[in-house]
Amino acid sequence: MTEVHSTDGNIDWTRVSAGIWRRHRQGLRAIRRLDPIAWDELKGIGRQKQALAHNTERFLAGKPSNNALLWGSRGTGKSSLIKALLNHYGEQGLRMIEVDKDDLVNLPEIVDNISELPYRFVIFCDDLSFEPGESAYKALKSVLEGSLELPPENVRVYATSNRRHLMPEYMSDNLKSEMRGDELHPGEAIEEQVSLADRFGLQLSFYPFPQDTYLEAIDALFPQVANREVLHRLAIRFATSRGVRSGRTAQQFYRAYSGFAFTDEAG
Repeated sequence: MTEVHSTDGNIDWTRVSAGIWRRHRQGLRAIRRLDPIAWDELKGIGRQKQALAHNTERFLAGKPSNNALLWGSRGTGKSSLIKALLNHYGEQGLRMIEVDKDDLVNLPEIVDNISELPYRFVIFCDDLSFEPGESAYKALKSVLEGSLELPPENVRVYATSNRRHLMPEYMSDNLKSEMRGDELHPGEAIEEQVSLADRFGLQLSFYPFPQDTYLEAIDALFPQVANREVLHRLAIRFATSRGVRSGRTAQQFYRAYSGFAFTDEAG
């Protein structure tokens, strides 16, 4: 979509489905070119797609719904799933605002500006994680569950992360746990780690693809190729060289081999 602003500098959400927070201008900018990834293009993550779609449909219908954390291995479709979600539900009133981790301190102000609008907003935080000493997660906590004021009903947070608890986990933290009677009491650091992730009512895990799932994704990207044996051999070799089988790896293979003649002499 092209960038559209109203006269006061705010995004015209009747014509735009996504925006991004820019810290230097202290405001939202409409996203000019949305990633066109389609819902049906995502392979090998059917369970995660179904769960996120169900939650989002409840959100759009004004029913109880959860904030969502998509966590797991790199390149396994976490970010792509959220991007495809916007393309799939944008016409039903879904709107999305991308906020970088370093800008989460502005999240309460962002939410204040959209809480009265007649749209359903997903705040998208990609590759979210926090290091010891960072405090931006406190602003995220207040939006996830509110403080004295309840969080707005038309806003949910969907985040992706390589870390299940969003924070680093150290062996020394476990050593601070203690037994009291028959009960294990985690140390304060572990409690802090878990308390943030616990605010996401929907948590979806993503793992590297097994080989069959990876090749299914490859087949979907190369539907016209007749010589599947050569195609699969090259695709497996490509994934092995990168050390991971994933949707991202399949897309990279497609960009490298699109238009290639998959003959018996290839590779």
